[in-house]
Amino acid sequence: MSNFITGFQETLAYVGVLMPSLLTGAWYTLKLFVVTLLLSLPLGLPFALGGNSRFRLLRFICKTYIWIFRGTPLLLQLFFFYFFLPIGLGIRFSVFTTATITFVLNYAAYFAEIYRGGINSIDKGQYEAAHSLGLSRSQTTFGIILPQTMKCVLPPVSNEAIVLIKDTALVSVMGVSELMKVATSALNRDVNAMSYLLAAIIYLIFTFLLTLLSNYLEKYFSKYDAKEEW
Repeated sequence: MSNFITGFQETLAYVGVLMPSLLTGAWYTLKLFVVTLLLSLPLGLPFALGGNSRFRLLRFICKTYIWIFRGTPLLLQLFFFYFFLPIGLGIRFSVFTTATITFVLNYAAYFAEIYRGGINSIDKGQYEAAHSLGLSRSQTTFGIILPQTMKCVLPPVSNEAIVLIKDTALVSVMGVSELMKVATSALNRDVNAMSYLLAAIIYLIFTFLLTLLSNYLEKYFSKYDAKEEW
């Protein structure tokens, strides 16, 4: 019994040593997540609208962008921007900025496709009704179609947000001291897998909070649907 108590105390002491560095890495992970989400969510919208545009060149550019960033691994994109910008173009950013640019462009492509699917799901009769009322194409899009689209795309957008918090672990290959990098360094230093367990718990906390937020938003918007039906 005394050996168990001693081992438990040693484990708690080791966790206390690990937590400050893990929380620092978690803060870096959270910062990358928030910046990526704030920039990629609005950026995806013009590409979604461009993908449905009547202008062939604009439609081609938007669809090509979406195809490239959805069709190649995010890890490959990180390496591309990490090495291509300074070597190919002579442009040097901090590692965090490079990671942010890559994540924003990648997730904007996914959000654009989600938005486009949401827009295309709206009944075509609403376009005809708006046209009969004398509304322009832009008035119809921004005043009628997009507000309904936002409610439709909320579940898939929430899912992508949860994937994003886990994808931030990929920047560890660039030497960034985010959560996964800190946990791996602790494992290599101490030959103790406790750092991975703690990192997993932190990731689970993040995804749990995002799930709660997603459920709240879905319930919030569903109230308006119920009112409209009533």
